Amino acid sequence: MEDGFSSYSSLYDTSSLLQFCNDDSASAASSMDVTDRIASLEQRVQMQEDEIQLLKSALADVVRRLNVSEEQQAMGSRRGPTKARPMIATLPLRPTVNNGNVLPKKGTLPSPSGPGSRKDTSTPANKSTVRRTNSNEHVGTLTRKDSGESKGNRTRAGSTGSNSSGKRSDSKQRDPVFNAGMRRVTHCKEEGYVRMYLKGRPITMYMPKEQVDSYCLEARAELPSNKLKLDWVYGYRGRDCRSNLYLLPTGETVYFLASVVVLFNVDEQLQRHYTGHTDDIKCLAVHPDKITIATGQVAGTSSDGKQLAPHVRVWDSVSLNTLHVLGSGFFDRALVCLAFSKSNGGNTLCVVDDSNDHVLSVWDWQREDRLAEVKCSNESVFAADFHPTDSNIIVTCGKSHLYFWSLEKGTLVKKQGLFEKQEKPKFVLCVTFAENGDAITGDSSGNILVWGKGTNRISHVIPGAHEGSIFTLCMLRNGTLVSGGKDRRLVSWDSGYQQIQTVEVPELFGPIRTIAEGRGETVLIGTTKHFVLQGSLDGDFIPITQGHTDELWGLAVHPWKPQFLTCGFDRQVCLWDSSSHQLIWTKSMEDSAQSAGFHPSGAVVAIGTQTGRWLVLDTDSKDLVTVHTDGNEQLSVMSFGPDGNFLAIGSHDNYIYIYAVAENGRKYSRVGKCSGHSSFITHLDWSVDSQYLVSNSGDYEILYWIPSVCKQVVSVETTRDIEWATYTCTLSFHVFGLWPDGSDGTDINAACRSNDKSLLVTGDDFGKVHLFSHPCSQFRAPSHVYGGHSSHVTNVSFLYDDSYLVSTGGKDMSVMQWRIV
Repeated sequence: MEDGFSSYSSLYDTSSLLQFCNDDSASAASSMDVTDRIASLEQRVQMQEDEIQLLKSALADVVRRLNVSEEQQAMGSRRGPTKARPMIATLPLRPTVNNGNVLPKKGTLPSPSGPGSRKDTSTPANKSTVRRTNSNEHVGTLTRKDSGESKGNRTRAGSTGSNSSGKRSDSKQRDPVFNAGMRRVTHCKEEGYVRMYLKGRPITMYMPKEQVDSYCLEARAELPSNKLKLDWVYGYRGRDCRSNLYLLPTGETVYFLASVVVLFNVDEQLQRHYTGHTDDIKCLAVHPDKITIATGQVAGTSSDGKQLAPHVRVWDSVSLNTLHVLGSGFFDRALVCLAFSKSNGGNTLCVVDDSNDHVLSVWDWQREDRLAEVKCSNESVFAADFHPTDSNIIVTCGKSHLYFWSLEKGTLVKKQGLFEKQEKPKFVLCVTFAENGDAITGDSSGNILVWGKGTNRISHVIPGAHEGSIFTLCMLRNGTLVSGGKDRRLVSWDSGYQQIQTVEVPELFGPIRTIAEGRGETVLIGTTKHFVLQGSLDGDFIPITQGHTDELWGLAVHPWKPQFLTCGFDRQVCLWDSSSHQLIWTKSMEDSAQSAGFHPSGAVVAIGTQTGRWLVLDTDSKDLVTVHTDGNEQLSVMSFGPDGNFLAIGSHDNYIYIYAVAENGRKYSRVGKCSGHSSFITHLDWSVDSQYLVSNSGDYEILYWIPSVCKQVVSVETTRDIEWATYTCTLSFHVFGLWPDGSDGTDINAACRSNDKSLLVTGDDFGKVHLFSHPCSQFRAPSHVYGGHSSHVTNVSFLYDDSYLVSTGGKDMSVMQWRIV
């Protein structure tokens, strides 16, 4: 036994990790700023935590399997030979070692940019995406070159320690073996299983008996005949973006969310989508012709995982064709401001990026030619716009500054706005222009300042126009100035800057982020709580679109209606109608929501939170039916059995809590908890007859249960032929083909099989939705891939009749509805 444990410890040699963590040469040699140093330290700590977690799960695994082994030996005379997995083969192995460094978990690799290169950092909203991009490149190239052989040797050595006969090890040598980055797949025909390795950990998946003789690992899977088409995008990005809402002459309202620009015709209730971007869109400008549109995005990733630079796309809003792509390789991190010139036919475009110097550049966009560039400010820049009658004058504003720029012979010359007797505000937040050419600014002190045309001096002050920050100014066609801000007030001013009227937007909608002129007397308002409102200067605001305001994980589809429910960290639960694209109801909660599941009757829906509390709501009235608490960690899965008699709750405390359900989902009594996983629960599926449950966990374990008695089922012969009502588990024989090459086991967040059993859809960490054929039990199964999300896709689900698919985004906070075609 001591020899056995020493062999385990050799698998977890951490010397290379310590060597890497103590190597300060990289930080000493490079000119990293404080932020980069902190990020580097965070990465090192994360690597150590990963190693500790791996050791913990390995030890728990050893103890548990020793107990199982003793029980099986005691019962061996009655049961005969056991099919338990070999203990040594199920231990997680350490991450692949390359060049003396342990490859850290995805998203924790140091930035590849050296001194002097443009940094790959970006805004917090897409930080995780960018870091994943870098690590994806590293993991892909390093492991494909070096790790295949070493991992193969290590796992083969491990398998020789199994409790198998000599005959079995001979047959294993003849099994087909595939290597793909961090994933290795073998097929044992005699016992009818496929074994896949994720991060060195073996996952054994038994196939149904009827497939044992006919299954071939080398067979090629087919692409599904169906495809997806983006049908609707729910939400709007107002929390951290400005000037991103306009009305086009076609009657379409244009705005963006995630990496999609939405053109929404409110009268006809139709959406069109421009999907040329690959990551978060941060700014938008409409050309004076009202047809051409420019949008700017953050640094992103291509479909094959390569890094894409931030850039501007100029496109036609009628045909949705991309006309020009500007600045790839020039801009840094992201783009924050865009504006077309007004007086020279809109031939020039000014752009401000999110680099440390917030570089202002001017482009002849039709020739894709950069005319001038200058360091704008080392502080945040919030707005940039051309003067309406002089295309050589640009005004920029932001933290502690207001600059008037003149374009002279290819050079931008700066004049600073002089506040003189007026107290200088901390932030100048927005700028627009009067008919006579005066510049008008709104600031964080709640003042509106007027700057005389051609000068950098204040000509008029409206003190205390708002209580708190003024986020937006809009000059209407009739010369009326409209302002809006943190105080939720919409105020209109005449040409002499006298107040005409004021109206307050209800608190539910949040502070006013941007104002745009609508048809006739109407105005459009975008708010920081992600509403787009349509109304007038007299009030009467109607939301035309709305969405979540924080990370989104919970998704549940109604069992027999075209409805679905979403919930997230913003503590909002929303029930949507997929046919009318309308919000049916929303309910605020005390805790951040993590998961949801409908009762098979559709009468109630269960919501799991991040604190261990879970609630049941009446689907029609949204009234609270009951509330319970299990543990104090997040509840990742809420799943009712198909017959409606049981509720299974998967928690981050490694347990599955089982409740008996009565009175059509209105009465709950705890049966017990299923204990056996050594890591947090990620997915659950019920059998068609509601007698069995299968679960996946964070350490890639597959366990089977009889939920009515909370007992684990270890007999392979019992579990291999069970018919499952759903396939949301990402680890099973019928779906293992969904795992991509080089995966570390955390790439796929969610999976769902269509109700007609022909399709399988997944959501991954790279903002992509994949559509596979089902069953998906061939290695490297091909898929149709769809972009739109700009963050990890947290959940996917087909509607009850397979008419639509719904996907939710994490950091992008979006809900997208796809039509199956």
